[in-house]
Amino acid sequence: MSMQVVIPAFGGVEVLEFHRVEPAEPPPGQVRVRLTSIGMNHADLMARRGHYKLSSGPTPFTPGLEGGGIVDRVGDGVTRWKVGDRVLLDVALPRLGGPRQPGGQLAGMEGTYRTHYFCDEDSCLPAPANLPDEQLGCVWLAYLTAWGCLVWKHGLDAGGTVTACFPAASSPVAMAGAQLLKALNPANVVIGLTRSPEKRQKLSECPEAPYDHLLVTRRDGEDEPWHREVRKITDGRGVDIFFDPVAAGSLLNSEIVSLAEHGTIYIYGLLGKPAAVDLTPLIRKHAAIRGWALSELTASGPEAYLPGCRTILDGLADGRFKIRMDRTFSLREARQAQAWMEQATHLGKLALIPDEQES
Repeated sequence: MSMQVVIPAFGGVEVLEFHRVEPAEPPPGQVRVRLTSIGMNHADLMARRGHYKLSSGPTPFTPGLEGGGIVDRVGDGVTRWKVGDRVLLDVALPRLGGPRQPGGQLAGMEGTYRTHYFCDEDSCLPAPANLPDEQLGCVWLAYLTAWGCLVWKHGLDAGGTVTACFPAASSPVAMAGAQLLKALNPANVVIGLTRSPEKRQKLSECPEAPYDHLLVTRRDGEDEPWHREVRKITDGRGVDIFFDPVAAGSLLNSEIVSLAEHGTIYIYGLLGKPAAVDLTPLIRKHAAIRGWALSELTASGPEAYLPGCRTILDGLADGRFKIRMDRTFSLREARQAQAWMEQATHLGKLALIPDEQES
């Protein structure tokens, strides 16, 4: 039997249900992937609560935006893969309107919180040999979110240098962005922001977090004047790019103050609480605030995102990129895993790992 997680109604972690389904054979042209890694993302929590219906669609649905594993069945006519090949699911697959999975009666998204995933043979990419099985589903949401915005949209390359700042520096996306900028040009200056001295210390000891400077934004419940440190670090010039999933209140105000002339704040999440923001410095600096979502890249088609996939897989293969894993859970521990993610104490990536008993 196979297992999948189903959300029958929006709510807390208690709404996650575990369904057993009969195993099926892939139809012609498709492969069945036994998932060994299901990357977890804040979008999973938002979808469960009913705050991300653009992705989840109506209930019932199965959450999960990324996954990878081992091909364990191939349909007739498949020539690209054989049983035993290790693969990553295409980033554009687990979305509303994506491939329907056998035996499903879902109205909404058919995501990756499951033991097996069926897809066309050209919807997988080969995994680097040195990437562990538990990390096969932990690549795209972090690295392509960063690559898509900083390289594909903003146009960064190896030919210039920038100063970039990453709030939520302990997040997988921020770490991926920092690694990407250092891989493009080691002279790029990368600043990480975090909310506590304890996380700052942990990040300073983390080889997957190559920040040149780590600044604490809050201490003892009060905002820190971290923008003054930014001024010192940049000799008064300011930051060229902020890549921010929080985007609210005093943090956003300080980012605007800290921008360089013609600088840009990219907002890729809404983790903060809305509050008044002073845009005056933004106008004076001819600067900008822009929104970013990975869907902008994937909607542009494989010709847009596959170059990023190749860059990322090459970087993982040669060691320029390294995924920081915080903790893994079995698939049947999905409730506990989402509750843990909601505490926001993790450093790096969380993943669900289906075990043999679940499949």
